[in-house]
Amino acid sequence: MENPVKETLDLRDAVAADAAAIADIFNESILAATATMVVTPQTAADIRRQMAGFTNREGYVVLERAGEVIGWGAFKLYSPRGGYNRCAETSVFLRRTESGRGLGSRVVQALIERCREAGYRHLIARVWADNEASRALFRKMGFEVVGIQRDIGYIGGHWQDIAILQLVLEDVGPEVAERFF
Repeated sequence: MENPVKETLDLRDAVAADAAAIADIFNESILAATATMVVTPQTAADIRRQMAGFTNREGYVVLERAGEVIGWGAFKLYSPRGGYNRCAETSVFLRRTESGRGLGSRVVQALIERCREAGYRHLIARVWADNEASRALFRKMGFEVVGIQRDIGYIGGHWQDIAILQLVLEDVGPEVAERFF
């Protein structure tokens, strides 16, 4: 009996050269109008500008198969208000052909690790309330739904509800983030 070939996936911090792939994957969801409130397709230049504006506590990770980026995640400061400096917002996007294969878990786990290293204690994910697959992904990774924002977005000709999910990293105390200030 033959041994099945294992898929080799690499997860790493994104670099500027990944901007086109990140934009392409993001644009799949933007154009489908099923997972993001962003309505304008993004360019590689848009992504590079965002990357250039990140602090040392923000960034992208990319998931690659055979050198091709098939998914990405982002973590960024939730709010510029000082009291929120230990809270990050997270996002995950996969090529639409890759969803439902368990790959999102790898990206979320990497985001959790990056956030822990960056001194974030509280992680947020904003997910379309009717996107059960995304909600299930974040719940699987330890996030809990803490609320639904009703009719907060208007996209595709109708109002959209957003689920707010959170994960509190109990092992990250205030002293962890202090090294960044």
